[in-house]
Amino acid sequence: MRSFIAAVLLGAASVVSGLYVPPYTGTTIKGKQFPSLIEVDLEELVDGLESGLFTSADLVRAYEARIMEVNSTLHMVTELNPDALTIASQLDAMRANGTVLGPLHGIPILIKNNIATDDKMNNTAGSWSLVGSKVPRDSTMAAKLRKAGAIILGKTNLSQWANYRSDNTSNGWSAYGGQTYAAYFPGQDPSGSSSGSGVSSSIGLALAALGSETSGSILSPSDVNNLVGIKPTVGLTSRYLVIPISEHQDTVGPMARSVKDAAYVLQAIAGPDPNDNYTLANPAINGTTPDYVAACDYSAFAGARIGVARNVLEIYAKYTDPPVLAAFELAVKQIEAAGATIVDANFTAFEQWQSDNNETLVLNADFLINLATYFSELTVNPYGIENLAEERDFTHNSTAEMWPARDTLIWDGALKQGWNNTDPKFWAAYQANLFYGGEGGILGALSRTNTSAVLLPTQLSPGIPALVGSPVVTVPMGFYPVNTSVTLNGYGNLVATGPNVPFGLSFMGPKWSEADLIGFAYAYEQRTMHRNDIQPYLVPNIEIADVVASG
Repeated sequence: MRSFIAAVLLGAASVVSGLYVPPYTGTTIKGKQFPSLIEVDLEELVDGLESGLFTSADLVRAYEARIMEVNSTLHMVTELNPDALTIASQLDAMRANGTVLGPLHGIPILIKNNIATDDKMNNTAGSWSLVGSKVPRDSTMAAKLRKAGAIILGKTNLSQWANYRSDNTSNGWSAYGGQTYAAYFPGQDPSGSSSGSGVSSSIGLALAALGSETSGSILSPSDVNNLVGIKPTVGLTSRYLVIPISEHQDTVGPMARSVKDAAYVLQAIAGPDPNDNYTLANPAINGTTPDYVAACDYSAFAGARIGVARNVLEIYAKYTDPPVLAAFELAVKQIEAAGATIVDANFTAFEQWQSDNNETLVLNADFLINLATYFSELTVNPYGIENLAEERDFTHNSTAEMWPARDTLIWDGALKQGWNNTDPKFWAAYQANLFYGGEGGILGALSRTNTSAVLLPTQLSPGIPALVGSPVVTVPMGFYPVNTSVTLNGYGNLVATGPNVPFGLSFMGPKWSEADLIGFAYAYEQRTMHRNDIQPYLVPNIEIADVVASG
């Protein structure tokens, strides 16, 4: 997990050829300016690689050292890729010979530990039951990153089983990875389930990270970690060999510090995959994937109709903190000033949905089948687990899984339900979801009001789009004031709200509208740049300049 160079860089000095070389603590060497890795964007990294200021191998060394510097405090990365430096050197050689695979060539990316890789790293979903398991090939997401020239630097911790095990656990905890913390307040809840990906991106431990979402698992960690998160339409990105919850709701997307960086990563991972038939419903299947980077348009609001789901704000008013509501109303005014027409776009069945249980039925039914399918794909299955019942037995009999202190009530409910997504009962539950997310939710609101996007604070945005698999992009909107009282999560071990904790703004759109949403998010981001308002309390000290200076 810990490379030699990373270990060296953690010390008070580096040793090169037997000589003492004090670590460099600035960002300038011999008049050459180096970027700060918590602020750098992709285009700056590419410029540095093209100009010879640094190499991809330098980037790997720097990012590994930054991870090791803070991982014992924040626990966001479960393992580093032991081949990352070798891969970086190969990509450097390709660049030197004039072969560049794309904008991500030689750029380190972290991925959530439910996205499988056919290499020396584990794919665990945070469970010891999958340590040592092997897949027949890379997941399509990992393969697409490699094809684009990205370096898969390591795996990030997650809420165990993507938050689909326990009713009494905490975001960012897994038996395999421990408890992840966010970096804006000591002991901060990182949100889930892409917790480690969110924290890693927020403090510059890689250019960006991949997360996965069933209902909120990209959006929520992006929200509290001051990030841009893109939750794509279900089917825009493949789920093949991603440890699943639900084929109807799971999706994989980028988490980055800027809209454009997230767009670059989405460009690399979007597209059809014969191993995931949901991707074959993409209307671009016989054409060209939209240019998500070109969609970053400062003037995107000019002439656009943008909705606000006012009734959602009203129904959730008592659960939404005043600083978030105030920042949201300011954001609406800023978007209107940028040229948009603002209209009310209510989710007409939202109140009714509050007491509905069909999403749970659908997720349980999918999980029973989809998890068994993942187990069946394994070429090495250390414990021979084939289904959820056997996984629950392992969890109950392994002290490392911390049962019953962290229960398995979600699994208990799925097993008690007793029917999966091949049962006739499934259709009625799924149709109910489509109504609450469709005509009674986001799709109906967009259609009735002729709007291109609907706005909500990100805290309130994930649930309804999840039901129909429609896309959402979140962008930083502000922070809790310094005089905010600290509140804890339900488990009692993490700070849920407190001084300087970030929150975001969500743009929700129709299926396959990622390019439009990216444009709106970029236009808002560039006008406000809230990401820069407050810095994390914990930031790694090691920079790319230190690595270059130490040889």
